[in-house]
Amino acid sequence: MESSARREEAVLTPREIFDRLDHFVIGQDAAKRAVAIAAHNHLKRVQARRLRRQSLIKKSNILLIGPTGSGKTHIARNLADILQVPFTTVDATEYTEAGYYGKDVEVMISDLLFKANHSVEDTQRGIIFIDEVDKIARRSQGARNGAGSRDIGGEGVQQALLKLLEGREVYVPLNVTQAWNKSDFVQVDTRDILFICAGTFSDLHEYGEEGGRALGFGAEEAAKRSRKRISTKQLVDFGMMAEFLGRLPVVVQLERLGEPELIRVLTEPPDSIIREFRELLAMDDIELEFADGGLREVVRYSVDRGLGARGLRSILEFIMADIMFDAPEHRRRRVEVDADFVRQRLVGLDSAQIGV
Repeated sequence: MESSARREEAVLTPREIFDRLDHFVIGQDAAKRAVAIAAHNHLKRVQARRLRRQSLIKKSNILLIGPTGSGKTHIARNLADILQVPFTTVDATEYTEAGYYGKDVEVMISDLLFKANHSVEDTQRGIIFIDEVDKIARRSQGARNGAGSRDIGGEGVQQALLKLLEGREVYVPLNVTQAWNKSDFVQVDTRDILFICAGTFSDLHEYGEEGGRALGFGAEEAAKRSRKRISTKQLVDFGMMAEFLGRLPVVVQLERLGEPELIRVLTEPPDSIIREFRELLAMDDIELEFADGGLREVVRYSVDRGLGARGLRSILEFIMADIMFDAPEHRRRRVEVDADFVRQRLVGLDSAQIGV
């Protein structure tokens, strides 16, 4: 009985979390290691509080910085699945400072409460992923007097988030669609909720501290090798409050995915897009085969336009449109998507808008 109780209390090690993340997330090894360590420390903190032990462990909230399509949301969503905790994704631009038209920051706790089937206990150990956090940077740099200087969607939101990130008991609305109705609310303690904030911080990521773009042959690879870690001073200059950054102690930088990684994204994960298309066509007795040349054309198109992994689905949906339309009427056959077929379809995509 004692050994089984110890097994129940055991938390996943950083290596176990990393290995499970590695199964679904391609590349970004440094980011996965940092997230695994933060998640492990978070689990130990939750366990210590559940056993009512005094603990010095502080919250390990995470800030993910990386270009579009580098896997920020994907890492957070899979981390929640691994830890088996409630998870919700929110957009920082939807929120305003308390007292103004828009969502109060407490509504994001309501979203998590809804995902946890209104279980307060499960909510208090969940994960909230706050995307587009770079869009709430301080914008009012001029005079502080007058209504025009009020930054209710930027600095005001950062200030409102401080208490949630640090951890305290807050009252949140039970009904997400009627957040203004203060008669129906519940008390939630955010001390054990793990917050993962993410943003592209595109200017910082592309230009770095030197403020100049690398030019010439091989400049891109040289810039990648010499890219420095983004400093707290740069983030403060960008418009993030020092108090806000202080509550996000784990800062993780993600690299832009190259062609080899994107090909692996298409083929290796259990939930890859290629596997999805194969399963869809298999239901119509059609065997789908993607030639290596076809995959490389898709990936090259995404890399050239800076779409990252997120753009792969839009590209493939366009390429596969005719095949998917005709598939139910042509059963029991084999379809191969090669480089020539992909190139012909991509000519039409050049004039179309890809939503990413």
